[in-house]
Amino acid sequence: MSDDVTVRAVNAMTARWARAAVGERGTVLAAAGVWPLLALLTTPAAGPARAELARALGTAPERAMDEARALLAALDAMDGTDAAAGVWAARSVGLRPEWRARLPEGALGELTGDAAADRAALDAWARRGTDGMIERMPVAVGPGTLLVLASALLLRTTWRTPFAERPLRPAEGPWAGRTLTELYRRTENGEQLRVHATPDGPLTDARVAGTNGLDVHLLLGPERLPGGAVLAHGVAALGGAYPVTPGADGSGPGLAVSSVPSAHGRPLTELSAARWTVDADHDLLRWPEVFGLGAVARASAGHFPGIAVRPLAVSAARQTATATFGPLGFRAAAVTAIGMRAAGMALPPPLRSKLVTARFTRPFGFLAVHRASGLVPVAGWVTDPDPYPAV
Repeated sequence: MSDDVTVRAVNAMTARWARAAVGERGTVLAAAGVWPLLALLTTPAAGPARAELARALGTAPERAMDEARALLAALDAMDGTDAAAGVWAARSVGLRPEWRARLPEGALGELTGDAAADRAALDAWARRGTDGMIERMPVAVGPGTLLVLASALLLRTTWRTPFAERPLRPAEGPWAGRTLTELYRRTENGEQLRVHATPDGPLTDARVAGTNGLDVHLLLGPERLPGGAVLAHGVAALGGAYPVTPGADGSGPGLAVSSVPSAHGRPLTELSAARWTVDADHDLLRWPEVFGLGAVARASAGHFPGIAVRPLAVSAARQTATATFGPLGFRAAAVTAIGMRAAGMALPPPLRSKLVTARFTRPFGFLAVHRASGLVPVAGWVTDPDPYPAV
């Protein structure tokens, strides 16, 4: 990706979201799926909503739609990443021609008003955009839904050096007493391990290289450092924010130095991690300070005169995401959707969020990173690795 400003803006949103949302439970989040949708809303917004959205994006509102299209195109062009955007509008909303003309090519579809048919069409779009990893659109579609904006992200890579599997029984920490599936490999590549000196203590960063343009960084901080801080420091470290030392001296969390018999005497690096899958459903309206969605959700007035004739307010903003780290590679997917209703209408009751508990010999974070640009499409916190299958 050529636009370093957009990369920094998306990564900054990732760090803010991680600090706000990541706690003791495992989760996965994709700010790269949220940022372009907010940008499509920022240019046509007015008043406090426009200013709030622009602050969250970190860009000028008049350029936001163009940057959204460029980001989606760059994501889709990245090796190992597929990206798509969709916009569905009811005929009665009266879309402005100027806004329609600036949408990503081929993105515009129609809401028929038949809730079941519309829901089926949007769910099918989510499945196609994620190769079946996400089965449903994360926002509900009902008779009062006038506009839906959505993005789909799919990341896939195969490890340059695969892992082997064996049982892992941690002796201490939150996973003590469990039999997990450990992925391990021994290589001569010491560059995969680095330790960053953050203000909260040393952060171990293990880079697992993919065969395409994607890498996955595994992050382990001091034991009591919250997951959100681990991920935020990891994003900052990618940008060179902290002093860094090689992991060969064993001074970082989770690192140790020993000697083993060897036929060649060259230094070796052994990397081991519990195999994992994490899933999450996020209600983006919970964090208005992260996404700039405070004013736009107030239905007392319309906030988007540049989108449609009818006054509109955001009724729902959600993301469903999943990520799997296995012996041969990494896969992740996210679908983000924003639903809009006529301003002045009562909002539906909040949906219940599915919570998938995700509890490494102890919890750790991960960042999926586009190697060339440094963009972080997906980040997460692992707290519940896969058990070892019973024989």
